[in-house]
Amino acid sequence: MIRLEGLRKVFRTRRGDVAALDDVDLIVDQGQYVAVRGPSGCGKSTLLSMVGGLALPTAGRALVADQPISEMTAAQRAQFRSENVGFVFQMFHLLPYLSVLDNILIAAQPGKRQEMRGRAEELLERFQLNDRVTHRPGQLSVGQRQRVAMARALLNQPQLLLADEPTGNLDPETAAGLLDLLSEFQQQGGTILLVTHDDRAAERAERVIRMDQGRILDGQLTL
Repeated sequence: MIRLEGLRKVFRTRRGDVAALDDVDLIVDQGQYVAVRGPSGCGKSTLLSMVGGLALPTAGRALVADQPISEMTAAQRAQFRSENVGFVFQMFHLLPYLSVLDNILIAAQPGKRQEMRGRAEELLERFQLNDRVTHRPGQLSVGQRQRVAMARALLNQPQLLLADEPTGNLDPETAAGLLDLLSEFQQQGGTILLVTHDDRAAERAERVIRMDQGRILDGQLTL
């Protein structure tokens, strides 16, 4: 599902070049649930950006679902993401002026908004948000906002979920509910790459990768 070959990402700063990723090789098979851990600034979020095609590597190659996402144009990457990848972020990234339903439908592929409305409503009911359809994000609890973000990520039935600290702003009970949704996605055949500092989130994964200073140190299977 994911294959990274000699991936390197260098950012230029006033103090010189900084390698956020330094010769990273990684394989994640279809259906795996993988957690990435490590200190802040070690390259975890940059790794997700490379896999999701949100940024391009300085060197090396990234393939997702056998497609060379690191070699695509911006338009091709956007199309690939809409068809194959869902994102879940710590800060939710919901648009405050849109309703819950419209925040989910914003992920719909071009020209398919009306077609996807039924799917969005199904997700709202499944995530117990069907009584919040017309609410704005500011009218929701933190846990409800994260469920809206999860529904948006699942709208196009992606093969891969990329999650960046998804439990970082959640209380233990709400976090457990979100992790249940992630586990359910994997049980249905989906692949998860999750960046986390949360022990509870890492314990759900079947494989934990540790990073430091832009490099992968190890990638053990959990017991």
